[in-house]
Amino acid sequence: MSGTYETLLVEERDDRVVVTLHRPEARNAISGLMIRELHAVCELLERDPRFLLLTGHGGVFAGGADIAELLRRGRDEALQGINSRLFERVRRLPMPTLAAVDGWALGGGAELSYACDLRIAGPDAVFGNPEPGLGILAAAGACWRLPELVGESVAKQVLLAGRNLDARAALAAGLVIDVVPADRLLDEAHALLDRMARSSAAALRLTKLVVDSPGAHPVADDLAQAVLFEGQDKRERMTRFLEKRSSV
Repeated sequence: MSGTYETLLVEERDDRVVVTLHRPEARNAISGLMIRELHAVCELLERDPRFLLLTGHGGVFAGGADIAELLRRGRDEALQGINSRLFERVRRLPMPTLAAVDGWALGGGAELSYACDLRIAGPDAVFGNPEPGLGILAAAGACWRLPELVGESVAKQVLLAGRNLDARAALAAGLVIDVVPADRLLDEAHALLDRMARSSAAALRLTKLVVDSPGAHPVADDLAQAVLFEGQDKRERMTRFLEKRSSV
């Protein structure tokens, strides 16, 4: 474990950082302190790009934002985008991010998982955005990010009709890459990262950058590919591939 955190458990590895949301007394609800500590993790990953694996403690991802804190927030705090600025920072991290979700991922917890590049679920995972029931909206990315992930119809079922997506529904909607047994969730998440880690880190970074760029444009593909074509990693990988094929 690294650093001093009150609401997170942070494990640094050579190629990834594993972050566990850890507020067991509040179902890992996302507080202002947790937001600040997650910003510190983002700073670490911007300075030293690695994969991010994000999960929750105790069979819950995050049961939402801290309602007591939300109650005290007013117009000025809303305009600061306290949660949305963090989630967008997570979205823009250089290397791929993965949320391993079991149990509740509600409100801000769901929006944090939506900000990750990929999600893998345990059988008890539940995604939902019940904010309108509290007199607010899902204003940290769900209103525009969720339609991109699952389509407008399913997003409106969640955001307007209050539908929760259980693990099976999330898989059918394409929100999660797989549903695995709870006791295998982290192992399977690491296996997915291990598979990605066998790819070129530079290629992954540039692929993510192009995919996330607003408005697809062939020039972006060309420029990114030009950078990779000049890299030693490309030459070494392709040479190994050709040598292996010729030896068969």
